[in-house]
Amino acid sequence: MAILSTGPIDNTPVDGIRPTQLVTVRLVSRAAVEAISVTIQGYVLNGTRTLYVSEVVDIAPNQALIRNYYADLNGFEFVFNTGPTDIQLLGLSVWGKRNTGELAAVHRIVAQEQLMADINGSQL
Repeated sequence: MAILSTGPIDNTPVDGIRPTQLVTVRLVSRAAVEAISVTIQGYVLNGTRTLYVSEVVDIAPNQALIRNYYADLNGFEFVFNTGPTDIQLLGLSVWGKRNTGELAAVHRIVAQEQLMADINGSQL
């Protein structure tokens, strides 16, 4: 079982525009036989931590999924719970995007960084 987190992401406006308006989560199953269930939770960080995304996705063996979430917020965090799944069987990345679809490089967290955070017992 693994609980992975992006950690708090500052999305304060720069010149009146937030760097990220949309968060794209990419999930990839490396499992050969069984589906992987992942709970995705998104939190608004505005002085309090308020849940605004709560979704459970099941990923078939060798399947890739993309989920998009609203993120035009001053601060947010995403948490992923893999249940009893071996974390090595899940590929995970989180990408901040502008309304135009352009990537906001400042808000990207790739699978290897997530795995490193889990192995070391800390959050990003």
